Amino acid sequence: MEYADEGPRSKRAAILAAAVQCFGEVGYEATKWSKVADRVGIGQTALYHYFESKAHCLLTIMRIGLSRSEAAFREATETAPTGIEALRAAVRSAYALSPQEALQNRILQANLALLAAPRSSEREETERQACRDLVSAVERNWAELIERGIAAGELPERDTVLTARMLLGMVVSVWRWYRPDGPQSLDEISDFVAGASVRMVASQE
Repeated sequence: MEYADEGPRSKRAAILAAAVQCFGEVGYEATKWSKVADRVGIGQTALYHYFESKAHCLLTIMRIGLSRSEAAFREATETAPTGIEALRAAVRSAYALSPQEALQNRILQANLALLAAPRSSEREETERQACRDLVSAVERNWAELIERGIAAGELPERDTVLTARMLLGMVVSVWRWYRPDGPQSLDEISDFVAGASVRMVASQE
């Protein structure tokens, strides 16, 4: 999805970065739109050249995060073997993020309810629909990974859609409590969740 306002003089990337920091620090609802403008060093009215509302900005952040996650999954698994090694690669790709990207994922998970109902604004609705399509693509990717492992005889037979949803629930739940200055690093979390995912999927019970 490209925008005409993404030229070399565009403030769009700076606005998105500032919004991620603000939404991540105090939450989307508590963030004043003017605070984002202050961080970028522009007037509040200038924000509307790029985003018609705070919700439009949030939905864009969510869409970018989902798109990155979906692309990272495909890159990590397209050359990986099937079965357990592919599953480990998929989980590790979910946590190979910068602090900014991790914060973006926290915002995404905290505001998923925004995707449930249609938006009255055309631009907001375009972003919402893109997010919903990406959510479906991410879930489908995980289900197909499990299907390939089963077909190869490396994973036991099971409901692939339900298993994919359970795996994703565990993977993304991390963003509700993870903090860069917390006691666990993303590498440690990645190893732990990868191990738990293998035990969940490979169990014969």
